[in-house]
Amino acid sequence: MADGKLIIEGGQQGADAHRGEGGASRVKMPTKIVDRTLACRYELKYLISDATAQAISQFVKPYLQLDRYSKLQRGGFYPIVSLYIDSDDMHLCRETLEGRQNRFKLRIRSYTDEPDYPRFFEIKRRINTVIMKSRARVMDRDVTALLAGLPLPPQNYSADIDAINQFQLYMNSIRAKPKILIRYLRQAYEGESETRVRVTFDKKLCYCVTDAPEVRLGGRGWQENSITIGNVILEIKFTDRFPAWLSEMVKYLDLRSQPISKYATSVTQACYLGFCAPTLEGW
Repeated sequence: MADGKLIIEGGQQGADAHRGEGGASRVKMPTKIVDRTLACRYELKYLISDATAQAISQFVKPYLQLDRYSKLQRGGFYPIVSLYIDSDDMHLCRETLEGRQNRFKLRIRSYTDEPDYPRFFEIKRRINTVIMKSRARVMDRDVTALLAGLPLPPQNYSADIDAINQFQLYMNSIRAKPKILIRYLRQAYEGESETRVRVTFDKKLCYCVTDAPEVRLGGRGWQENSITIGNVILEIKFTDRFPAWLSEMVKYLDLRSQPISKYATSVTQACYLGFCAPTLEGW
C-alpha cells in the first residue's frame, strides 16, 4: 500500500522491508527480547482520531515512558504481526462477535520476519472483565511442527513447555488452524509503578487471509482494515486500579471505551469481500 501507508515489500526478508514514519528505515530489534506483557490485567479500548492520539501521547509522557521497542524506532512506531488460528466454523471469532464474557483467542505473534528472533504463541483469555495472557517463545523453525500438534524438544523449551502444552491443548480442543494474519504499527508507553500501566496506540491495521503456518509481515494479499482509516486504536492496560491521572484525561477528552477486536473486524471485512470461507452467517 502506497501513499504513506504501511509498506511491506514481500521480496525482502524481515523488517528490512518496512517503511516507517517519514521514509525508509531498517526496523531495529533489541539484542535481547524482554517480555513486558501484563499477564493479568484490565483492558480498555477507544477508537480515536489521529489528532487526539497525538494529544494523548503528549499528555502521558510525564507519567510513562516509551517501551524499549518504540525507543528503537524513528517516530516511535514498531510493526506487529499475528497469525490467528481458529476452527473451521470460526468458533473463536463468533464468540467475540457475540460478546461472550468468557472466551479466548489463539495467536502467534512476531515483530520481525528475521528467522533468528522468536515467535510468541499466545492464549489471550477473557474472564468477565479480566484479561489473562499466557505466552511461550518458539523459534520460527518450530512453528509449523507446533501447529501440526507435534511435540517440541523439551530440552529446547524448558522454560516455556507448560505454556506450549497449554496452547496445543486449546488448539486441539477446537481443531484450530491458521486463518488470518493481522499486522499494524504500535507505539507503546509503560510505567514502572506498583500499579502497572501500559498505553498503546495502534494504526494502519491490515489483514491477510491465509492457511499457511507462517507468521510474516511481508508477502502478498494484504488488505487494509477500514476501522483505522483516519483513526487510531487506543488501549489502556492496567493491573490494579485505574490511575487518577488517566481517569482525568479520559473525562476531559470525553473518551468512550468500546469493544474493538482487530481479529473479529478483520475476519468480518474479509468475509464481506469474499476472501473468507466459510462465511460468518448472520454478520
